[in-house]
Amino acid sequence: MPAPEPAPDPPAPYEVFTRPEWAALGQEPGRALGEAETARLTATGEPVSTTEVAEVYRPLAELLTVQAAHRRQLDQAVGAFLGRAPDRPTAPFLIGIAGSVAVGKSTTARILQALLARPGTRVDLLTTDGFLHPNAVLEERGLMDRKGFPESYDRRALIAALAAIRSGEAEVPTPVYSHLAYDIVPGQFHVLRRPDVVLVEGLNVLQMPSQGAPPAHAVASDFFDVAIYVDAAEDDIARWFTERLLALRSTVLQEAGSYFHRFAELPADEVAGIAAQIWSGINLVNLRENVAPTRGRAHIVLEKGADHHVTRVLLRRG
Repeated sequence: MPAPEPAPDPPAPYEVFTRPEWAALGQEPGRALGEAETARLTATGEPVSTTEVAEVYRPLAELLTVQAAHRRQLDQAVGAFLGRAPDRPTAPFLIGIAGSVAVGKSTTARILQALLARPGTRVDLLTTDGFLHPNAVLEERGLMDRKGFPESYDRRALIAALAAIRSGEAEVPTPVYSHLAYDIVPGQFHVLRRPDVVLVEGLNVLQMPSQGAPPAHAVASDFFDVAIYVDAAEDDIARWFTERLLALRSTVLQEAGSYFHRFAELPADEVAGIAAQIWSGINLVNLRENVAPTRGRAHIVLEKGADHHVTRVLLRRG
C-alpha cells in the first residue's frame, strides 16, 4: 500500500513585496515630503531620505487611505441600516504601529501622519509612552529596570482612552511623556478632538491579554483597523540603539534637565558599554519575550536591512 502523500504546506499568511515592487504600487500622486520636513520627522540616527518616503511610505499611506475610506463607507452603511442620524460622527480609523526600541516606530508614525493628513483629513498621533506609570510608581513597585515591559504601563488607562477615541468623544485627554525627563509630565495632556485617523505607536500595542485575564479583557489591538510591525535583525537594532545614544550625547543629553545628562560627559567607549548592557539586559529581553511574538498579528510588516532602509513589505492575505 503506497504511503500517503504529505499534506501540502499551508498558504503563507503574507504576500511579500520587494522594495522595487512596493514602490511601483499606487497611482495617486499623494503628498510629497521635502528634505527639510523629512529630516524634522526623522529620529536621531535614522537615515530616512525623500527617496525612502516616496518608495515606501507614500504607497503605504495610499493603501491606508483606501482602507480608511472603505471603513467609513461600511460605517455609513451600517449606520443607515440601524437608523442612525447621517450626521453622527464617524469613528476614527485607528492604526497600530509596533516594534522594538530603536527600530524606527516613531519615525514611521510621524511620516505616516504627515502623509495621511490631506485637506479634510485630521490625523493625530498617540504614543503609548504617555501611559507608562510615572517613575515614582515604577520605583515603588521595583519596576524601573522593567520600563517598557507590559507591566510598566497603565493598561487600563490606555484601553479607556482608546475606547473613548473609538466612540467619538469630543475630547480625549491623554498623558504626555518627556524623553528628556524620562518621565510623565505632571498636569500636561495631549487632547485628541475627533480626528479622522489616529496612529497609535508603542512597543506592546499588539500584545495579547496576559495569562489569567478575564475572557472579556480588552487589549489595545482590539481597537485597531490596521496593525503595522516594524522589523529588523536583532544585531542591527542593537547597533542602532548604541549609535543613537552616542549621537544624543552632543544634542539633547547636553541639557541639564536631561535624565541621562551624565552620559554627555562620559567617554564614547564607556557610553557604548552602558548601551550594550541596557540593550542585552532590558531591551533585548523585552523584544524576545513581549514584542517580537506580536509580529504575526500585524497586517503589514516593514522589514528593514542593516542600513535602516526598508527592504521588503509584507501584506497579510485576506
